[in-house]
Amino acid sequence: MSPVFSHGDLRLYLLRLLDEAPRHGYDLMQALSDRTGGTYTPSAGTIYPRLAKLEEEGFVTKTVDGRKTVYEITDAGRAEVAARAADLEGIEAGLADSVRLIADEVRGSVREAMKSLRADLAAAAEADRRGGASRPPSPPSSTARPADDARVTSREQLRRADAAVSEFRAAVRADLRTHVARGGTLSSAAVDELTSALDVAHRALTAALHGR
Repeated sequence: MSPVFSHGDLRLYLLRLLDEAPRHGYDLMQALSDRTGGTYTPSAGTIYPRLAKLEEEGFVTKTVDGRKTVYEITDAGRAEVAARAADLEGIEAGLADSVRLIADEVRGSVREAMKSLRADLAAAAEADRRGGASRPPSPPSSTARPADDARVTSREQLRRADAAVSEFRAAVRADLRTHVARGGTLSSAAVDELTSALDVAHRALTAALHGR
């Protein structure tokens, strides 16, 4: 079980979710995943025994709607939610902390990726400058000129740069899409930081290209 939920917390939080609206089992599982930023997605074997216990205690009732079993809170269940309001506030605070941790991890991953990219760009620019300074002049040739060699080298490096950018783009998109698909939250602050880091990398590349 996720550390967000201490002993008995999950049962109480299920009651809280049912106090919002009647739900079937899968809907409860999805709601829990959403509320925890994707850090906790319970199985049917975790949810249904707790729902059965709540029903046994008279806190919920269930009705069969086609192939779905819908659970609804009773007056006794609402009274339990009201009586345990302080406990529920603590659970909600834990869920908020969990979501913040996810956002921090996303921001940290972006920062590390951009730091690595900037270092690679700087190293490539430095190597190119040193290579140009130490390379002896080529003898005149009717078939190969220095300008032609430079263009060939530049095209090779452009292919390398294109591959690096494509790989980075694919990795970031995959990480973000997987995170959201698993129910995680993606804050505007995380996207703003990604945009800022990309802008910094772009400026660093421009400076390296112009020898600044």
